[in-house]
Formats: sequence, structure tokens, C-alpha cells
Amino acid sequence: MSELPLRAQLASVLGRSAASLSRATGRGDGSVIGGRVALKVEPDLLAKLAQGRRLALVSATNGKTTTTKLITQALRELGDVATNEFGANMPTGHITALSSTSAVNGVLEVDEKYLPQVLRATRPAFVVLMNLSRDQMDRASEINLLAKKWRTALAETDTHVIANADDPLVAWAGLGAPNATWVSAGQRWKEDSWCCPECGGHLKRDVDPYWECPECGLARPQTTWGVDNDTDSLVCPDGQRVRLQLNLPGDANRSNAAIAAATAAGYGIHPVRAVERLREITSVAGRYTSVVTMGVEVRLLLAKNPAGWLESFAVLDPPRVPVILSVNAQIPDGKDTSWLWDVDYTVLRGRRVFVMGERRTDLALRLETDGVAFEVADRVDQVLQRLKAEQPDITKVDVIANYTAFQQIRTAYGRVQ
Repeated sequence: MSELPLRAQLASVLGRSAASLSRATGRGDGSVIGGRVALKVEPDLLAKLAQGRRLALVSATNGKTTTTKLITQALRELGDVATNEFGANMPTGHITALSSTSAVNGVLEVDEKYLPQVLRATRPAFVVLMNLSRDQMDRASEINLLAKKWRTALAETDTHVIANADDPLVAWAGLGAPNATWVSAGQRWKEDSWCCPECGGHLKRDVDPYWECPECGLARPQTTWGVDNDTDSLVCPDGQRVRLQLNLPGDANRSNAAIAAATAAGYGIHPVRAVERLREITSVAGRYTSVVTMGVEVRLLLAKNPAGWLESFAVLDPPRVPVILSVNAQIPDGKDTSWLWDVDYTVLRGRRVFVMGERRTDLALRLETDGVAFEVADRVDQVLQRLKAEQPDITKVDVIANYTAFQQIRTAYGRVQ
């Protein structure tokens, strides 16, 4: 990393001090306030901190926190890594992350809306793109407009894109970049990508994962990396297959791992060694973590939008395991809960289901419409007490919650990692 100008050094020091004070007083991890203070002193600090570093920016609607951690874990093979590990994925958080270490290599999770701004400021070596679907519509723009902004920003840089070719919106955005590595990472949720982002025509998707537009000719790029879910394997450009055997569940995390391995390869890390490091990750900011309380294992799953709920349903335990669903509608979640109607809840029929959270009435109505029986609760421990009284031998419960509901539950169990 190049030497910072005096003003930037002062801004960085003040930002770190503010972050430390925030942590010491229990107000938070300091990622946001530290960046805000630093920006007041040096508005161009992010660009200055990025100079001389080899950064990867990671953006998507779902999975960016997990993929950021996976890439970071792989890059530790090369030494220290600058990263926003607490998930503060806007410029203030990026400044805090880069101020905290002089590491040359860095991996930054970036909010989808801020990607063009951060891309122009940091001039990263890599931009990692995975998926785009509707999320927080009262805050974010329509995803087609978002993809267009991505494409325009990527065309203005010489960064190397590593992107999921199976998502038409992501592929179209990535095709704006001068250099790209394409990964067949899958796309279970397709309800936001039936139309061509180039001309608006209806995409032909007869054989998954291939897609093309019969009207303008836009088509899925040729991939060099992929994931074989049937054999739990990473498929490498030379045809080699590496067994993943991850400690994170589900097809979505295999996809995240394939993206991470392709990115690590850009830094010169062999896929076999990268995968060995990826296996060391067992949870991400509480996601997939299990805690034992009252003799019951409670597994925490985060789902913030229809695509995320679909992936969470795919990793649920057998139907005999009860599930708790919790939904809030605070600012970080998005105030609009109409997206609940885009989720197919019929998969929960025949399962013991509990609903809680600030918007449990909205969720209850949606379940009733899909013919899913449910019970209303206020807290997880209340559910466990009810279950233990009826089934003393119960051993496990799954919890699916959106962002603030997830954080509330996680905090109740001591901010499990």
C-alpha cells in the first residue's frame, strides 16, 4: 500500500479512534461511525486507502457476506487480508476496513446500490458478481436499472469481472467489462429474470442453466468454472474436479464456493488449496450457526427476500423438525412486506410451523393462503417451552428470519458467530 498523505493519515487515525470508542462503549462494532468521522476529514479517503492494494469487490442480492468471507479465507493463504468482516458494506464501512490494516490484498462486500461508486473510487483488481433479485424495493431501485448502472460502471474500468453466467442480469452487467471469468454458479430463483435485459424480449430457458434471447441474440457466456451439485464438486477450467465437502449447507453455498475459488485463482491460489481453506468456514455472522438451549439445537438461517427464502427452504431438516419463521419490517429490512406473496410456502405443509416477529400477522396471512398450518409466538424460548411440554424428546428446531429479526434472535443467544 502506498504512503498516505498527511491529511489522509489524520483522517484514518481519527476514524479508527471513533470506531474503538464505539466498541468500548458498547454502541456497536464501530465500522460505520469510524468511516463517517474519517470522511469528514478527508472526503477522498476511500480512493487514497485503495491505492497500491489488490482489491476484490463482492456484490449480489444474496450471498455476498458469505462469499466475501469465503474469498477472504482463501486469500489468507497469502497473508493478512483487509475486509469488512462485520458486514458494513457501504463506503463508510470500506474506509474502516482499509484503515485497520496495511494488507495489500483486500476483499470488500459492497451493497448493490453502491457498487458503481465504490468501483470508481477503488479501481479494484476484481469485481465479483453473483445474483440480482428484488430486495428492499422501498430503498433500492429496480434491478434492471441496477444492472444497467453496473454495466456502465464496469465498461469505464479495466477491472476483471468474475461473475455468475447463469443469472442473465448479472451476465449482461458483466459483459460490459473488458475482461471476465464466467462461473456456472446456478440460479434457483428465476422469477426476476425471464426477460432479456438488452431488448426486453422473453428469454428462452429450455435447458437449465442455458439461456438466450431469440430476438437480440444475447446469450449465456461460455463458462470456465462451475459446480456439480450431484457430486459435490468444483469444476475447474482444466476439467479437474475438486470435492467441496463444505461445512456450510446447501447448493447456494456450493455456488458461493465456486465463485470464491475462481476469485482466489485470480490471486494465484490453486483450487485444491483454496477449497481446503473454504472447508474451515462453519458459519458466517451467525448464519447456519446452531445453539443449544433447553436441550434443543436451534439452527439460525437468514432469508431477506424471496430468493433467500427459497434457498433456506432447500436446507431445512426433515419435516419432523419444527420451523420458526420471523419477519420484521424495519429500515434495514425494507418497510414493504409485499414480497412475502412471491414466496411459495407450500413446501412447509405438514410441518410444525411457528410465526413471530413484528410483521407476524402479514406472514400468518400468507401462510394461511398457501394452506400452511401455523402457530403464533412471541419468542424462540416460548416456542421451545411449548414444544418441550408436548414432546420432551425434541432435539432440533430450525429458525428462518429476515435481517433485523435474525439479529434480534442472534443477540438473544449472545451474538453467536
